[in-house]
Amino acid sequence: MNCVEYGQVVVKELSQALGRIDPEKADEFVKLVMNAEEVFCAGAGRSGFQVKGFAMRLMHMGVKSYVVGETCTPNIKEDGLLVVCSGSGTTKSLVNHANKAKEVGAKIALITINPESTIAKLADVVIEIPCPSPKSAKQGDIISVQPMGSLFEQSEGIFMDIAIRMLMDKKGLDSDTMFGRHANME
Repeated sequence: MNCVEYGQVVVKELSQALGRIDPEKADEFVKLVMNAEEVFCAGAGRSGFQVKGFAMRLMHMGVKSYVVGETCTPNIKEDGLLVVCSGSGTTKSLVNHANKAKEVGAKIALITINPESTIAKLADVVIEIPCPSPKSAKQGDIISVQPMGSLFEQSEGIFMDIAIRMLMDKKGLDSDTMFGRHANME
């Protein structure tokens, strides 16, 4: 296959994966973000990269958002929301973050392959994206030509961008308004 053909396959895979997200759960996710005083974003590996992009877009919207583990991240409180991206839903450091959030009364949203995971049992909303991954026993029926968990990682990033679009609609924001908060010390 050439680049264009692989691209077509990947787009088809993404369409299949994103098409399996429960719209009601997506609405719940957006409501949790809207109602949170602060949003804390956590993920490991490539999922961590994706959730950092979500934190950045929230900041562009004027939402107080933080990446867990950064030196300038404050403590989470009961009016906060922890957004966790974890294919397995069992990564030890992320389980610890979820336990701490639950302990203080904060809300938890999980984006995962595994809706039966440790973090899913703590979460207020679980966004399941049923992609194949070596980190999950639950493989679903979507087949991917991509390596390892790439389809999930791409899908979670696109889902969070879709959630941003939904939040923009609810808050009456557009890209021009958001660009006013874009970094100017690059």
